Amino acid sequence: MPATRSFLARLGLGLLVAGTVEAAPLSIELPAETARLAPSELPGYAIANQKCTLCHSADYIQLQPPNMSQSQWRAEVAKMQHAYGAPVDDPQADAIAAYLADAYSGKPRAKAVATAVATPPAPPAPAIEDARGLLQDNGCLGCHALDHPVVGPAYQAVAARYRNAPNALQSVTQHIRQGGVGRWGQIPMPPFAALTDTQLKALAEFILGQPSP
Repeated sequence: MPATRSFLARLGLGLLVAGTVEAAPLSIELPAETARLAPSELPGYAIANQKCTLCHSADYIQLQPPNMSQSQWRAEVAKMQHAYGAPVDDPQADAIAAYLADAYSGKPRAKAVATAVATPPAPPAPAIEDARGLLQDNGCLGCHALDHPVVGPAYQAVAARYRNAPNALQSVTQHIRQGGVGRWGQIPMPPFAALTDTQLKALAEFILGQPSP
């Protein structure tokens, strides 16, 4: 019996050591990434380099079936978006699909489509300032009228004074911005420094555009 117990003890110790050795984690060193996406001037190329290679190698794209259409590439990108959570919005996905179709399937129309997707909409034209609305909003009509003096001069009188002045627009714009006293009597005009240059110009042009009294 002692010999049997000694044998079993040695066997158990051996199994324990063997189990410990087998349980040790393996260290695997992957080779450096050498695959690169096919270069292109399309905007989707830069987006794909930034977004797609976060999760997989460029080799993955070459494993896809040849001659995939742009819509098929777009479906693949959509799968990455919705199934795997790729950080790509829809305009970026459209641009990536256009690039993939052009670079890997030879789609000639991809450049035009990608350019249309990537081109931002033109900024809206600047709004034309409503001079009459500015006069109303800033209380100007409480002191001025078009054709007769109130607290200050009529705008027709102002236009007549500056009609032949070489720097009329600049002068009237500055007077509105800074205010002042003494040009039309001793009642001060408050400054309107909060108005933008565009608003000041609109007011000055409106005043100088009044007909002679």
